Amino acid sequence: MKRILIILTLIPALAWSQFDHYFEAASLRIDYTLTGNEKNTAFALKEMIREPYWSGSKINLIDHLEFGNYIVKVYEKGTDHLLFSKGYQNLYGEWQTTEEAKQTTKTFDESVIVPFPKVPVEVALCHKNWEGQLIEGLRLTVNPNDYFIRAADNLNLPVYDAWIGNPDVTKAVDIVILPEGYTQQEMGKFVKDCDFFVHSLFDYAPYNRYQQSFNVRGVMAPSQESGCTEPGDRVYKNTVMRFSYWTFDSERYCMSTDNRDIRDLAGQVPYDQIYILINSEKYGGGGIYNFYCSSAAGNSFSGDIIIHEFGHGFAGLADEYYDDTTTYGDMYNLNLEPWEPNITTLVDFDSKWNDMLDRKTPVPTPREKKYEHTIGVYEGGGYEPKGVYSPHLDCLMKTFKGHEFCPVCQRAIERMILYYSE
Repeated sequence: MKRILIILTLIPALAWSQFDHYFEAASLRIDYTLTGNEKNTAFALKEMIREPYWSGSKINLIDHLEFGNYIVKVYEKGTDHLLFSKGYQNLYGEWQTTEEAKQTTKTFDESVIVPFPKVPVEVALCHKNWEGQLIEGLRLTVNPNDYFIRAADNLNLPVYDAWIGNPDVTKAVDIVILPEGYTQQEMGKFVKDCDFFVHSLFDYAPYNRYQQSFNVRGVMAPSQESGCTEPGDRVYKNTVMRFSYWTFDSERYCMSTDNRDIRDLAGQVPYDQIYILINSEKYGGGGIYNFYCSSAAGNSFSGDIIIHEFGHGFAGLADEYYDDTTTYGDMYNLNLEPWEPNITTLVDFDSKWNDMLDRKTPVPTPREKKYEHTIGVYEGGGYEPKGVYSPHLDCLMKTFKGHEFCPVCQRAIERMILYYSE
């Protein structure tokens, strides 16, 4: 037993040693473009930037979950030795499911963040096709001494420490909050909205049990005009990150394709997750896994919106509603198991919440009141009324009626917190 304990205590030390051998406590930001349509995608490099912080784990370097349809992989040069990987989603991938993508070709700016290498490495940007096959879209050889890797700009912006639970950023979930549509005169309001974000986050389980595992910082970047662009109402604002309602022609979806400004502002502090607070009373927002989240700060539902969108961006949770309020086409191949932890096609249900199911609960589970508080397998989820199943009759990933996450979503969130903080 003593020998086993010694081996177990050595595992984190060995992982930490690998980080220090191959990487610095800084980040390599790779800006690239995705160009395509419904069926085709092409990657192209734009620029590489050295950012001064690495806030990710120094132990959990390989993403074994591989959530998301995109993944970045870092290899020791000339070998198949995988040093780092991370799954993510992006705005381009969502756009591909819209009607517009069937008719035209577009280009989106994107970024990935990896630890800055000490030695030459190869970085592979990959994506999954409709059949679930992982395709390498771009492979780069990165020499850390390459003089074309520029240092990130120091924008000399004030930073508000809204919550510091653990000063060691490599053992915490570091959230950067960015202000959209707050003028210089409204920075005091932004500070209060950052405090509201923290209060809202810790008002829900399981976040309330892990307050010391989070850091929240606000970068005080003013906009020229107050508010947010609303094309459907012919309202256009000059704002620092150019967010807009009516993204993909969906009124409440409020996102931006201004990737560079978002990343330049986020990189002023250590961050794992980006959250944009929008200075608007109009209900809306959005959230994409390991990309960014956004929400209106002045709406009566702002607290619930914050926690719902962060569920997407941080834990990779899917929407559990299944009506026609979105502009997406088919989001899921029903012959594959979706990667999101809170929906299933039953293709590989053992990898989801089958272990949490009472064996007396029927599968599929009828949407009946007697199962109101039962973990089950209810048809409907991920915008699909048929063929996709969710674990509860209601949850914050479906509606705001219950003011809580179901046990399946809570477990997924908790696992992600531990991934970053342990």
